[in-house]
Amino acid sequence: MEKICVIGSLNMDLVVNVCEMPKKGQTLIGSKFREIPGGKGGNQAVAASRLGGDVYMIGKVGNDGFGESLLKQLKADNVNTKYVQVEEGPSGVALITVDENAENAIVVSPGANFKLTETDIDKCIDAIKESATVVIQLETPIDTIKYALEKSKELGKFTILNPAPAVKLSDDIIKNVDLLTPNETELEILSGVSINCEDDIKKAANVMIEKGVKQLIVTLGSKGSLYLDKDTMEFKKSYKVDAVDTTAAGDSYTGALSVALSQNKSIDEAMEFASKVGALCVTKVGAQTSIPNLYDIENYKF
Repeated sequence: MEKICVIGSLNMDLVVNVCEMPKKGQTLIGSKFREIPGGKGGNQAVAASRLGGDVYMIGKVGNDGFGESLLKQLKADNVNTKYVQVEEGPSGVALITVDENAENAIVVSPGANFKLTETDIDKCIDAIKESATVVIQLETPIDTIKYALEKSKELGKFTILNPAPAVKLSDDIIKNVDLLTPNETELEILSGVSINCEDDIKKAANVMIEKGVKQLIVTLGSKGSLYLDKDTMEFKKSYKVDAVDTTAAGDSYTGALSVALSQNKSIDEAMEFASKVGALCVTKVGAQTSIPNLYDIENYKF
């Protein structure tokens, strides 16, 4: 099996449940509170590993208790942590509020994640060289992301960019992306096209393809997902489950895609697999605590 290199964030998620999202200036009494390993990079690495992938992680944690816990969890999930560096100062933290409808609001304090530099990518270049697929998100510095994508393409790697949290990206970044995995809101921000229907998604996707993206998979939440390239558009329905928390669903989906594609599965097969993983993820609470493994997927009655 081909190796996967995930470059990105590692956060400790501080999660509180509420009846409803607080309004401006409002104080609510929450119920459950949990500390759960997360970060989009960490989530995608853990998802890929639990689903059978051979995974390297490139990132940074702080020299604090959260950093120790984040590293411990990665190792427990058989993610190769050789290239996760410990930085002086705090680890990344995400403050997550989850309401009764399983929707969430998230504020991230990047901590050590924003200390990942181009020099760090050079130090970890062997992880990229030994991998066939490189997966990146947007919770580390943009200049580092740009450099990592450039180096990955120079080395002939297949690149997946999960553009979250969404920001406008330069063409120099976009042109080095083989597969882009935005949701509708992220695609709207990236393309500048207002999205209200499927035709708008196609228009927005074409904008990104013209900038150099080879393929897109737009995740549509409970509605499913949509694959687009310059010649094709294919819709994949989602699986209906009882959702309790949507945290890490997109990360699980992207991690699953990377595994299926590393196993030379077709796009259709990869989307089918990722749809099952994303659906099962929302049936549990938290980030890495909700990510299913291969046994879960093979034995769940969808």
